[in-house]
Amino acid sequence: MSRIDLRSDTVTKPTDAMRQAMATAEVGDDVYGEDPTVRRLEELAADLLGKEAALLVTSGTQGNQVAIATHAGRGEEVIAEAESHIFYYEAAAASAIAGVQIRQLAGRRGALDPDDVRAAIREPNVHHPRTALISLENTHNRAGGTVIPLDNLRRIRAVADAYGVPVHMDGARLFNAAVACGVSARTIADTVDTVQICLSKGLCAPVGSVLAGPKAFIERARQWRKRMGGGMRQAGVLAAPGILALTEMVDRLADDHVNARRLAECLAEMPGVKVDLETVQTNIVIADIGATGLTVPAFLDALAREGVLATSFGGSLVRFVTHHDVSRQDIETAADRIAAVVQAGARA
Repeated sequence: MSRIDLRSDTVTKPTDAMRQAMATAEVGDDVYGEDPTVRRLEELAADLLGKEAALLVTSGTQGNQVAIATHAGRGEEVIAEAESHIFYYEAAAASAIAGVQIRQLAGRRGALDPDDVRAAIREPNVHHPRTALISLENTHNRAGGTVIPLDNLRRIRAVADAYGVPVHMDGARLFNAAVACGVSARTIADTVDTVQICLSKGLCAPVGSVLAGPKAFIERARQWRKRMGGGMRQAGVLAAPGILALTEMVDRLADDHVNARRLAECLAEMPGVKVDLETVQTNIVIADIGATGLTVPAFLDALAREGVLATSFGGSLVRFVTHHDVSRQDIETAADRIAAVVQAGARA
């Protein structure tokens, strides 16, 4: 039985072209600034995102935390959506490393209300931390891969400018957002000061993210990367597949979105399964199986026995993520297997 892995787009394998690029990459010591392939990747990413400079980091979490530490000082505050990745999935790194606290604001499908952002910015007061940063996540993972509308981003940008607060974007899946909106990544990145993009999710590179922003900011960020153990040596072997990720793998993300929509529609027709189809905008599908009679652990175990992998998303929610290594036929097969598990649960 074939295995269909829908746990995350992080499970993607590098393409054959990426493996070949890794084997033949021109390398040097990147801590000395001497790796030509890393420099090419950073220049490419900066250009695509419309920023002055960029920095290769080991992961999206490291990129976000380097950004936070560079923007904000100890005892300051970062505004973020309540279920954002930097709050929910980064092991309290913002407080442990940068010494900042996260001010959580409830969003709608991952998007913050600009009026709520305005109200959350602190006035000078000895009792309050300084608002040092606004952080946005696009696409928003826990909201189901939803895209923050451009108008919303621009309105938050206007609020930030009025108060002199910088804006960072956790754009781990920024290219999914761009493809879904039919705009360039630069158009979205223009609404923020700094942005982190992940190369190892839907873009299929084996490892790495890139942080982009103003040149002076990236120079300060480089020192924070070093503090976090992110200074790499012959890193061209990692940068080479990253270049291919940005030049060859972006447009095909549309296929993942089509496959996610197909899976979501199949799931929505299954008895006891609920899917909010309006949230299925990119490559993530969140299904509520609470009415199937199955617990999430039992559902996932039964699904795994059928050769389909998914992940728990809290309560009665299960997340499915489409990606390069999952074909349209895989989606049809997965839907049939999921339906069989749901039907068996109903009979039990």
